[in-house]
Order: sequence, then C-alpha cells, then structure tokens
Amino acid sequence: MRKYILCLLAMCCQLSFAAPVDSLVVKTDSSDVRHQVLIKTTMGDITVELYNETPRHRDNFLRLAREGYYDGNLWHRVISDFMIQTGDSTTRHAAPGAEVGGYSPNWTLPAEIRFPKYFHKRGALGAAREGDAENPKRESSASQFYIVWGFPYGPKGMAKFQARLDSTTNGAVKFPPEMCDYYWSHGGTPWLDGQYTVFGEVVKGLSVVGDIDTVATDERDRPVNDVRITKMIVIK
Repeated sequence: MRKYILCLLAMCCQLSFAAPVDSLVVKTDSSDVRHQVLIKTTMGDITVELYNETPRHRDNFLRLAREGYYDGNLWHRVISDFMIQTGDSTTRHAAPGAEVGGYSPNWTLPAEIRFPKYFHKRGALGAAREGDAENPKRESSASQFYIVWGFPYGPKGMAKFQARLDSTTNGAVKFPPEMCDYYWSHGGTPWLDGQYTVFGEVVKGLSVVGDIDTVATDERDRPVNDVRITKMIVIK
C-alpha cells in the first residue's frame, strides 16, 4: 500500500491558542480572482480558496471537485493538533476499522512550493505526497490533501525548526521574522514548510477543521466514528 504522508516530527513549545479559531483566517492580497470551493462535511461546511500561483494544483483540485471525486470520501487521517487529511476515493465504502488512505489516482503533480509567500499557517490547504526516499522531487498526490491545524510556536520552537530545515534543505528554507510572528500568534505546522506544496487556504469554517481535528481516532489515525465529505461545490 502506498503511503501519502506528512512528516509528524517531535513538536516543540506546545502552547495555548491565542484567539477564536475563525478569527485566525488571513487572506493574502491579490488582484486576481481566486476560485473557492465549498467542502460540505458531516461535521459542517468548510470553504477553501485556491492560489493562482499554484496553477497545476488549483486546476487539478477544481477538476476533481467538479467531477465528484471527493464526494463521499472519509477524512481518513486525523492527528490532533496537527492536521486532517482526505482524498482516498476508496474510503467511500470502507468497512469500520479497515486500514485506509493508500489510494490516489495514478498521476502526480510537480511540486509548486511557493515558500515563503505561502506557508503552513493554520488553515493552509496542502498536497500530501509520498516520502522523500521514493519521491525526491516532492511531487504531490493526484488527490490527497490536508488542512493544517497545528500549534502556536514561539521563538525557541522556531529556532529549532530553522536548524532542522537548514540541515534538510541545505539552508534553502528560511523563516522571515514576520512569519515567525504569525506562527507565534496564530499557529500552524512550520516543519512542513519547503517540503510540501501549499495551494490554498480556509476562508470560512476554520472552526469545523478544529472540530474534526479533535475527534477520537484509532491506532492508524482514522476517526473511530467516520467523518465524511458529503459534497464539494465550486462556488467561485
């Protein structure tokens, strides 16, 4: 079974949340019209906006949403205070407790990593992928994606993440001061920056992401009680 993974490293500086979740959404200014997709789930609605600067991921996501690929998919991997993941269409009919999450259509997307402009803030929409050993170009899964939750991280935590990224990216990934301030005040998953393509963000319903993030899960991180996408609708 192929594994579409996100690296959950040992996390530093666990802190209390700084503000009500829906107030944490920050939209990046752009003069271009951006597509929005409504993700209806069994726990509420989430609206995401897609970045024009990641056109292959944007167009692929829109096509799958319009074709109904995601309708009925489970949020098959949920890790509290980290992220929620979906996009395996075989989960529509998965038996309770079955191992899931190994399927994606048989194509990949070239990485469109636009760091530091887009980073793994809370509410970021990112593309899952196979690990570096099998996938050194960091190409994205055709269908599997995640939405970030994460913690707020202070200066000491960010310094540790910077040192780790210096070793894994040969110094190519640097956290600007304003980004460090954002992670401290709002939260996210900075250790994923420069490693995965971020291609959109939640603009409405971030509290629903938080609710899904807290559900009980089994030893494989599958929710004990299924949480499902009922419908995706391109609304803009």
